[in-house]
Amino acid sequence: MAVELNHTIVSSSDKQASAAFLAELLGLRVGERYGPFLPLLVSNGVTLDYADQKDGAITPQHYAFLVSETDFDAIFGRIKQAGLTYYADPGHGRPGEINNRDGGRGTYFDDPDGHSMEILTRPYGSGG
Repeated sequence: MAVELNHTIVSSSDKQASAAFLAELLGLRVGERYGPFLPLLVSNGVTLDYADQKDGAITPQHYAFLVSETDFDAIFGRIKQAGLTYYADPGHGRPGEINNRDGGRGTYFDDPDGHSMEILTRPYGSGG
């Protein structure tokens, strides 16, 4: 049996703004609203279904996106153009840097609700 991730729900203070923020940076498109959700489709068929948080604080989560070297350059350019602070590490201890883990490149940045977004060009543990 093949098991694949189909979707995950991303809590947000404003699902339209949050989905548009990430879509703009990653070069994706926001899908049509589905019930209370606003999906952002990534190329492997998984959707991030944005939903407005009804009450209480949003618990920040981590979302990592495997991208090509060419896509990394484009996305990283948009991150810098937007004036976002980016980090080489998940703990946000190395601002203004990228990492070169496993012979690839990676960086972290926060979305408007504090979710930690990551782009990387090589899966962790893939060597390099």
